[in-house]
Amino acid sequence: MADAPLLLSAPPLNADPATAPPPPAAPHADAHVLDAPVWQALTGPHASFALGDDVARRYPDDVSPFAAVRSWDDPRAWSALADLAGPGRDIALTGWHPPLPAGWLELWHGAGVQLVETDALETRPDPEAVELGAEDVREMLALVERNQPGPFRPRTHELGRYVGIRRAGRLVAMAGERLHPRGWTEISAVATDFEHRRQGLASRLVLDVAHRIRARGDRALMHAAAENTGAIAAYERLGFALRRRTSFTSARTPAAGRG
Repeated sequence: MADAPLLLSAPPLNADPATAPPPPAAPHADAHVLDAPVWQALTGPHASFALGDDVARRYPDDVSPFAAVRSWDDPRAWSALADLAGPGRDIALTGWHPPLPAGWLELWHGAGVQLVETDALETRPDPEAVELGAEDVREMLALVERNQPGPFRPRTHELGRYVGIRRAGRLVAMAGERLHPRGWTEISAVATDFEHRRQGLASRLVLDVAHRIRARGDRALMHAAAENTGAIAAYERLGFALRRRTSFTSARTPAAGRG
């Protein structure tokens, strides 16, 4: 069940429908690869990570929990997802609205937003940012566990470039690249330890990551929980704008012998 592109405002209530101008479209409303970013990543730049076929695909468990289908209208979609993940396994979905099919268990569901860069975004490299890699995974996982910015697995860092800021040798803030639909790269895992917040570290890292994304010819996008209004406002101040509303679902596949 796909989400529709967002319209930023409605015509005035007393406007003549025949003459009132249409509401302005959300930025990059025609960038249809963003309507299904997980599928577009797994069939595009992240195809080397993809498990599955032309009906359903997912990332390896140690890379990301996300899975996707070509179309929710395909009657094979849910069985393909269940076969791909295996019985009683947890996966993450975007853009699906419950209820789930019989046998599936909803673990969590929430409203989300998709933000995209605008011309107001002024990117720049950050002199304090250090690139993070396999040797930093333990610290990255610990930072994510402390701050809960979203799913992050031991090999998530392989999806793109991750950077962080250290204080007294300790990793206290990070951000990086996750989903990669053609022409776009998602900035994700934006996390800052509580005692280092309100210093602009997250914004600096987002701008650094976005700078490298632009340098290779891509555009930057972000996702956030709709209830995280503080983060959304901060990203909007940087130059991101709301493109569409979406949803996030964590679901468990049917147990063996069910579904």
